[in-house]
Amino acid sequence: MYILKVLILAVIGALIGWLTNIIAIKLLFRPFYPVKVPLINYSIQGLIPKRREEIAKSIGNVIENELLSLEEIVDKAMGEQNIAQIKSVIKNKINEIIKDKLPSIIPSIFKNMIYSYVDEFIEKDGENIISDLMKKMIDKASEDISLSEIVEEKINSFEIERIEDIIVSIARQELKHIEILGGVLGFIIGIVQGVIILLL
Repeated sequence: MYILKVLILAVIGALIGWLTNIIAIKLLFRPFYPVKVPLINYSIQGLIPKRREEIAKSIGNVIENELLSLEEIVDKAMGEQNIAQIKSVIKNKINEIIKDKLPSIIPSIFKNMIYSYVDEFIEKDGENIISDLMKKMIDKASEDISLSEIVEEKINSFEIERIEDIIVSIARQELKHIEILGGVLGFIIGIVQGVIILLL
């Protein structure tokens, strides 16, 4: 009989702990929009929707200052293989222009000399030219483009339901663990309460 009472209290405690954690997780997002509570003139809203602009700004700053920069993006894009491809495209484009613009009366031998000169020049100095050009582009882009602002605008443009879906899909397992932990702790607290009641 005593054991049954303790078990009942433990099950009730587990249910309370489990449901409390489910509600707490839901309240991170819901209500999505402010809901006014009558009489007390107070509105409630989920933590993430309420602080969405602050969160978006913070994420944008972290990405720009600690994770990613325009320089790193360009450095990745300007690997040896990519530079070789760019040089090849430049050579082909210049040779096409020479072929189209030079009069047909110019002997082939001279045209071939020009093609060879262009190829040699691009192979020799192309990488430096491309690097200088990219550096100027990065400097200009750094003045005009802010990664943090782009990220912030992108997050703020999401529907809040979409943000909830993204976060829940990423942290589904961890959130489930929190729910279960609430039940386990509630169960233990229920047993402790039952034992205390029996001893009094």
